[in-house]
Amino acid sequence: MNISITKTTSPKTIPTENLGFGQHFTDHMFLMDYDRATGWSNARIVPFDRISMHPAATVFHYGSEVFEGLKAYRREDGKVQLFRPYENAKRINSSAERIRLPLIDEEDFVAAIKALVEVDEKWVPSKFGESLYIRPFLFGNDETLGVHSIKKATFMIILSPSGSYYPEGINPVKIMIEKDDVRAVKGGTGYTKCGGNYAAANRAGENAEKKGYTQVLWLDGIYRKYIEEVGAMNVMFKINGEIVTPELSGSILPGITRKSCIEVLRSEGYKVSERLISIDELVEAMKNGTLEEAWGCGTAAVVSPIGKLYYDGTEYEVNNNQIGEVTQKLYDLLTGIQWGKLEDKFDWTIEI
Repeated sequence: MNISITKTTSPKTIPTENLGFGQHFTDHMFLMDYDRATGWSNARIVPFDRISMHPAATVFHYGSEVFEGLKAYRREDGKVQLFRPYENAKRINSSAERIRLPLIDEEDFVAAIKALVEVDEKWVPSKFGESLYIRPFLFGNDETLGVHSIKKATFMIILSPSGSYYPEGINPVKIMIEKDDVRAVKGGTGYTKCGGNYAAANRAGENAEKKGYTQVLWLDGIYRKYIEEVGAMNVMFKINGEIVTPELSGSILPGITRKSCIEVLRSEGYKVSERLISIDELVEAMKNGTLEEAWGCGTAAVVSPIGKLYYDGTEYEVNNNQIGEVTQKLYDLLTGIQWGKLEDKFDWTIEI
């Protein structure tokens, strides 16, 4: 893929404090255009700026968009690396296929990320725990209001320096099990990373926050009894010594951090089961004390320990509201690999 590069003549001041998440953006962005008649063309890196869109663009009216999220990490030797970007390439295509957006060659996807990060490499933070968040996204922009398959689309990548998710250490969070709203159903878009899934989660998330809980634990949309995800993350439990996580049934996002956790745990000799987990089983494990640990896992936090779970009028405490041994081990191993502090025995990282 040939990528033209136009560098900014007005570079920004790079922030070093209070980075937050998604608040600051680098000097450049990547764009590439799609037309059904000619395919992908005009791959380019240009100065970061607003984009002009036709008011009838498909993405505004029918939600024809998908996105990804990954990070670039600066190692102790000063070099920058990515973590499993080909998994993101596979997943954006899986999402695009469901929404009927054009697919992107996996090599081109990774090459575009590498090229953009290289141009804005100075924006990658140096502190452990801080990183450069990478947001690739793909959307339809046909300029007609009729409901039809996508003929024109745009692929973009923007970058944002991100602060440490745990500036004061990993603290367990309080989760409310959602009984009314559902995130997704099998046969729908639950396994994709599309904006509609996240918009549909806002109401339950706000209701949980009003009651003092960080996020919600989703149940399946058919039986309302099987555990699916926690907030925007996959979820895992340690029950009576066994690591259990909901199976990928079509309504759950196939998380890359989830996949990495499973592979790490199995390499460490843990028994990991991917299966249906009912709310009744979880409640019973909380009551009899066999629920030893619970955590969410995703790109932003890596792992997020769950200290309290609320369901049907009762709040249950998990592991004395402390981070568990397995949760801590996963965090240490994965972040160690991502920031280059530990040997990458899995061949997951790619140097820029």
